[in-house]
Amino acid sequence: MDVTHIGRQNETVDAMKALKISRKTAKFAVARLMSPVSTIGAAKFGPLSLVNESAPTMPNAEGWHRIQPRLTGICGSDLSLVEGHASTYFDDWVSFPFVPGHEVVADCDDGRRVVLEPVLGHACRGLPLPFEGAAPGDGDDYAHLVGGHLAPGIQTGFCTSTGGGWATELIAHDSQLHEVPDSMSDEQAVLVEPAAGGIHAALATWPAVQAAIQRGETPIVAVLGAGSMGLCAIAGLRRYVPQVRIIVGARYPHQQAFARSLGADVVVPAAELARAVRRESGGHIVGDYLSGGCHATIDAVGSSDSIMDCLKFTRPRGRVVLLGMPAVVSLDLTGLWHRETALIGAYTYGTESMPDGSKRHTFDLAIETAADCQLNRLVSATYRLDDYQNALAHAAGAGRRGAVKIVFDLRASDARNKKETN
Repeated sequence: MDVTHIGRQNETVDAMKALKISRKTAKFAVARLMSPVSTIGAAKFGPLSLVNESAPTMPNAEGWHRIQPRLTGICGSDLSLVEGHASTYFDDWVSFPFVPGHEVVADCDDGRRVVLEPVLGHACRGLPLPFEGAAPGDGDDYAHLVGGHLAPGIQTGFCTSTGGGWATELIAHDSQLHEVPDSMSDEQAVLVEPAAGGIHAALATWPAVQAAIQRGETPIVAVLGAGSMGLCAIAGLRRYVPQVRIIVGARYPHQQAFARSLGADVVVPAAELARAVRRESGGHIVGDYLSGGCHATIDAVGSSDSIMDCLKFTRPRGRVVLLGMPAVVSLDLTGLWHRETALIGAYTYGTESMPDGSKRHTFDLAIETAADCQLNRLVSATYRLDDYQNALAHAAGAGRRGAVKIVFDLRASDARNKKETN
């Protein structure tokens, strides 16, 4: 294999295969125009390309490792980029060109099998922690995401300095790496990062749930959307907020079946969710809104319609948790104002305040959940990296094709052919 000598201390850097996104406005425009017709076309003619180049250079700092992905997931945020629909908000929070991929289970250069916590937090940027023992996602000043000795990037998979999981190699800091138990399969481990996001959203409902419990009510939480993130939120609710009654709106039959198996109490087609919430909670319909409704809602879709639906069937002074990544949306917020509804985002993970008052790291909870709930069931298909156009098309149409999570398989060559997983 060709090698290049760059970086600190005469480091030897191997050549790697990677999918890379360039900052070419015209290619983003082409992807945006083609994506409604063909995700394959958007991937072929858009800003994403398959390249062979040197692996990222190690920062001149302690605690960094080279890791080689085994499996890497395709996330909805990745698809938004590839299809040219990502919000311009992120323009100043990423650095081009970059390799996508943040749902990663990998082999570390010190012999560990690890999952990646992708947020590029204070520790990996060489900046002071917001508090002792802080996780990468902790802190309320995001200046660190564009500072330190790395290029700007909210997380691995959006930073030119680190590389990403859609490659045969990347770099990561000790603070980002969590060793995988021997008993956990790669297919379970690749769901740890989405599980962490879903659990974080589930725990974000706790203030509204706690208020309901204190009033002597049975707390009701609705989940709109049952892709991988919505299903992980259901698992998180069932395990860590067990007092709640969970109502789920899922579009496809296989999503409905998974939702039931992960602990949902009531599962209905997405279009019937408002009616199901009314049956469970009581109340009247006033215009398009329920007079009461559920105590909290998790929106795992992130569209204008889904956010409005959640506002309509969440009771006054309830809480809507936005888990699905939105782009530009159009909302009538009169109801939110009048009903004093809390609308909060659930972007990432970190140190969680648990219902019993204890503190837990989200990734520790996610590792437990991925194993105990057999989240490997959500891995529907794997693809070679060089078959990325078909992989992305499958991910974009996952719901209608009876799939949930599509991943790249970067293990030994004899295991990297496309295969369907039962």
